[in-house]
Amino acid sequence: MKQFIFLLLTASLLMAGDFTLQSTDIGAQLTKVQEFNGHGCTGENVSPQLSWTNVPKGTKSFVLTMKDTDSPIGIIWWHWLVINIPANVTEIATDASGKAMPKGAIELKNNYGTIGFGGACPPKGDKAHRYVFTVSALDVEALPVTERRNDAFLGNQIKMHTIAKASIDSYYQR
Repeated sequence: MKQFIFLLLTASLLMAGDFTLQSTDIGAQLTKVQEFNGHGCTGENVSPQLSWTNVPKGTKSFVLTMKDTDSPIGIIWWHWLVINIPANVTEIATDASGKAMPKGAIELKNNYGTIGFGGACPPKGDKAHRYVFTVSALDVEALPVTERRNDAFLGNQIKMHTIAKASIDSYYQR
């Protein structure tokens, strides 16, 4: 009987799968397509396609973030913040930022001071920076956050309501 229960639990875990984030546009390296256009950078500033699978049970919405963990000013540099993505959405199309985001999703101001996607723009000659794209499955339909957010408050809200998260690490150097 114990073996049967163990096999049943193992099969259930395998069938549940892991919450996974993937992209047809990016991998370990970002390109000029995802590079910011401004602040000395001359990229296309195109937001990448992102999709996620094996959504956890109880998910009521998603948050999508992109951050530079190697910012030379000693803080995390937010490149993209999207909140209140409906639970039935599992993909953001290429170049959707500011144009074709899912209904209900709200793009917040990034650290460039613009709303929407702000591509990679590490200082010229600096080491390759790590850019982390993360989708978080939340247990609430909407976060009580406005465009005039406080980053600590936003981070706390995301952390408090996260059921699971999945990430892609990409690197970029100029």
